[in-house]
Amino acid sequence: MGSRWIFDGHIAGIGTASGLRAVVGLWQHSPFGAFADVMVQQPSGHRLLLAPTGEVADFISSTYSFDEVRVVEVGTTLARGLLTVDAGSLAVRARLGGRTILGSALRAVPRPLAVHPRWLQAISPVAAVLSGGSRTSGTAGSGRHEYYGVSDLHSISSAVVSWDGVDAGKLAQILPAVEFGFSSVPPQPSLARVRTTVVDLTPLRSPRR
Repeated sequence: MGSRWIFDGHIAGIGTASGLRAVVGLWQHSPFGAFADVMVQQPSGHRLLLAPTGEVADFISSTYSFDEVRVVEVGTTLARGLLTVDAGSLAVRARLGGRTILGSALRAVPRPLAVHPRWLQAISPVAAVLSGGSRTSGTAGSGRHEYYGVSDLHSISSAVVSWDGVDAGKLAQILPAVEFGFSSVPPQPSLARVRTTVVDLTPLRSPRR
């Protein structure tokens, strides 16, 4: 088995009436330090990655699938029930709601178990049913396998989203599902407390003789 990368923080999923959908990663701890990134799928289906550095962009774009990658300043805040995002063409102001029923159930699972890859692989089929299609284990790009360990979930009750200064419309379900990797975020806009583990399954190359 090759390398293992762990990202600890939050993932927000936001949909709009225009069909613009965004997945925001806010990572307090990662191999690249603290950072935020945004995956955007436009109404046309065009998929963009907005990343703060070339190094982060290279890792994410080799793990997920995009039609376009932009390295831009990604500014985010998460405090007092408000999520803000300013990333190139995208601006988001989102208000958090209460903990969801699924969030309450997730909090009952001890976190060391909730984020463990073996547990996440075992429960992935059940998680997909309970969350409306979100899976917790699956294959990623570059010979990698990915695990999503969610330990809390809050609804997003309202949001103002714009792209290139144009209002993207009212908050809406994330439908159709985003298509960056093996899984999507839940259809209902939400903020998840999550630990993402990425494992390189590419066999180690033998040294030349």
